[in-house]
Amino acid sequence: QVQLVQSGGGLVQDGDSLRLSCAASGLTFSNYAMAWFRQAPGKEREFVAVISWSGASTFYADSVKGRFTISRDNAKNTVYLQMNSLKFEDTAVYYCALSTRAFGPSLKISAYYLGWGQGTQVTVSS
Repeated sequence: QVQLVQSGGGLVQDGDSLRLSCAASGLTFSNYAMAWFRQAPGKEREFVAVISWSGASTFYADSVKGRFTISRDNAKNTVYLQMNSLKFEDTAVYYCALSTRAFGPSLKISAYYLGWGQGTQVTVSS
């Protein structure tokens, strides 16, 4: 049974940093591209960042580029999202997700993901 268990998140102030983690089990982690999405109240889930199975390739939503960094440790079956210079508009529930799809722009689409973490709240106070 595939499980994605998230940790991290919380309440921070504008300009602070946070790191989210997502630990996977029940699968060969290195076979999957891993991504982070987020959903703010009243809004649709949106793409944040994705990393290839090897970690060699990444891309980001324009809104977080230069502030967020996605990384993975295949030995620990874990993907991370380091979030720096947080802004009020980053407030959302963040989800990790996995996909078998070939790495590319289509990975911005949530429908191409097979499994999701439980979500973790990130709240940035202005």
